Amino acid sequence: MAKGIVIREAHFPSRAPIEAYGNGGFRFADMSHRGSLLCLPSGIYGWEPADPLALTAADFAKLLNEADKVEILLVGAGKDLRPLPAALRAALKAAGIAADPMSTGAAVRTYNVLLAENRAVAAALIVVE
Repeated sequence: MAKGIVIREAHFPSRAPIEAYGNGGFRFADMSHRGSLLCLPSGIYGWEPADPLALTAADFAKLLNEADKVEILLVGAGKDLRPLPAALRAALKAAGIAADPMSTGAAVRTYNVLLAENRAVAAALIVVE
């Protein structure tokens, strides 16, 4: 007997370029997602950082579990560039990941180029309304 609607964590089990962003979401692989994204070698995940204005290492637990497959992390911080907190930058550096904060639009474009070059790239993309 059916138990009703089961809500699962948003996850696309592959890498894919981001086709569009804005209006509260992203389009990729002929699908759309409302909210922020974490693009990793293991796939694309719906991502909800505790505070998008004050990111922490805990927000990047999935990324840190895959640190051996990532060299570059692009952090799309929304419409404006915001530096990463020192503690987060230190945690990423300790894991061997170079982090580059930028606006979400710039991060999407850079992610797509590096993905096309088959680089070891990940992206944390904060949604733009």
